[in-house]
Amino acid sequence: MSRFFSALLLPGVLVIAACRTASHSTPDTLPAMNRAAEQYVKLVLAMGEHDPDYVDAFYGPPEWRTEVKKEAVSLDDIRSRAGKLTEDLRALKPAGDDRIVELRHDYLLRQTEALLARARYLGGTKMTFDEESKALYDAVAPQRSEAGFEKVLAEIDRELPGTGPLVDRLAAFRKDFIIPKEKLDEVFRAAIAGCRARTLRHMELPAGESFTIEYVTNKSWSGYNWYQGNFKSLIQVNTDLPIYIDRAVDLACHEGYPGHHVYNVLLEKHLVNDRGWVEFSVYPLFSPQSLIAEGSANYGIDVAFPKSERIEFETKVLFPMAGIDPSRVKGYYRIQELVSKLNYAGNQAARRYLDGQISSVQAAEYLVKYGLYSPERAKQRIRFTDQYRSYVINYNLGKDIVREYVESKAGNDPKKRWDIFREILSTPTLPSRLVTR
Repeated sequence: MSRFFSALLLPGVLVIAACRTASHSTPDTLPAMNRAAEQYVKLVLAMGEHDPDYVDAFYGPPEWRTEVKKEAVSLDDIRSRAGKLTEDLRALKPAGDDRIVELRHDYLLRQTEALLARARYLGGTKMTFDEESKALYDAVAPQRSEAGFEKVLAEIDRELPGTGPLVDRLAAFRKDFIIPKEKLDEVFRAAIAGCRARTLRHMELPAGESFTIEYVTNKSWSGYNWYQGNFKSLIQVNTDLPIYIDRAVDLACHEGYPGHHVYNVLLEKHLVNDRGWVEFSVYPLFSPQSLIAEGSANYGIDVAFPKSERIEFETKVLFPMAGIDPSRVKGYYRIQELVSKLNYAGNQAARRYLDGQISSVQAAEYLVKYGLYSPERAKQRIRFTDQYRSYVINYNLGKDIVREYVESKAGNDPKKRWDIFREILSTPTLPSRLVTR
């Protein structure tokens, strides 16, 4: 069972008038697009009846969920209807020169194709790790060699001299940077406030946006944002394993500002409320939307807190608040930066495991050896992979795709970086449209 420690309500402060307006599509294509959008939403809800992880959020017409439950659509019918909807969408060519309508069409088509792929998987269709990630998330993670990981491990070994396995030396180093449980809520409050303040300097958010935070246990993930609609989120933080000081800003930005909470708020405000595009009132987890969601949430950490500013914030605020020696901030982040170079080891382990090349035990051992996961964290990661499969690519590959796109457009201009980042969060964006090479 989940364990609840405390709740934190974060009110919004900026007012933006929300109004529902007609789409800017032409009269000929608007009805067809809207009909397709409604069919898509109901198919996503129908999939949720077969796949409990599929519907991550829904805040559309409640009678649609009731209708779907009553109809009890079979998987075979879902596949048939999704196949027909993809054909209809491919035949539908948005007229006019409104780019966002073209983006809407492409997004709806690709999301429906992903739904069809997931339905086929649930029906027994076998796919490799890379085939699955392409079908669901519109992207394939690059291969990484053990030789490349070994070079990074050698660098870390030089930074953490001593005897015994490197993973144990890293654990011994990091134990001084665990947030005490009795200070966890206070530290997270401060991290969230810092992330939110920085986000509001660059983004207008609707009045009343807020979220609550819960501390839970017995989960396969470290944090989760459950978007409720009406600009509200429930954010859960898993306390099964020790939480290190860097996770305060990471989770506050990733799950909150400018991450998942802001992403969902902006979609609801600009696409659902202002344009009446109902397809954005539902979020199917196994879809290209997740690569954008996870990638932007991870890159959003760096957007909100560039390296030097983060070190200053943690030195002055978070380390002292957690009772950790602030003189060690730079040394801690030097090691963390090296360890982050190993994050594609998680993809490699998942790819080999799900492709049947290694067992779950061997996959966990791979994570310990090449990713420097603690054995406990490696087991948790395998639980996550069992549950969510190739979803793991969305965090690191997603971040790389978003980062490369934003920085190729904005260069070193921080304001322009925020502008492009905000555009990604508030428009129909597919991973393949962000690939710059």
